[in-house]
Amino acid sequence: MNSVPHHREETYSISDLAREFDVTPRAIRFYEDQGLLAPQRSGSRRIYRKRDYVRLKLTLRGKRLGLSLSEVGAMFDLYDSARDEKPQLAKFLDSLAERREQLERQRADIDEMLGEIAVFEAQCHKILAGGGRSAGKAQKPKA
Repeated sequence: MNSVPHHREETYSISDLAREFDVTPRAIRFYEDQGLLAPQRSGSRRIYRKRDYVRLKLTLRGKRLGLSLSEVGAMFDLYDSARDEKPQLAKFLDSLAERREQLERQRADIDEMLGEIAVFEAQCHKILAGGGRSAGKAQKPKA
């Protein structure tokens, strides 16, 4: 009888995830309390699977993008339940489009601010090089 090698799913401890994503174990437990992660238990030990790894990665990315944890959770819920349900997918697409628009507005604001910073930097370099007005007379550049 031939035995087929059993593929074991990769697992992670809370300290593995904390180290990998540079967060505290307390933060990971908080995300678990919020329903974003669902590790298995072996006694008091938490065992995280690839699904939890990906969810933690997406949670942290969502936070960086300005999503609340409830918005991240809602997206996970929609994704989990929407695989064959068109209304759920449509709602998910609407929320993604809304978030995209918000991020594009933020990007435009950031680009504008970076341009203003570049003007101020150029002005400061010119003054420091002795080719411009004294620092006391520096004026705000015209927009």
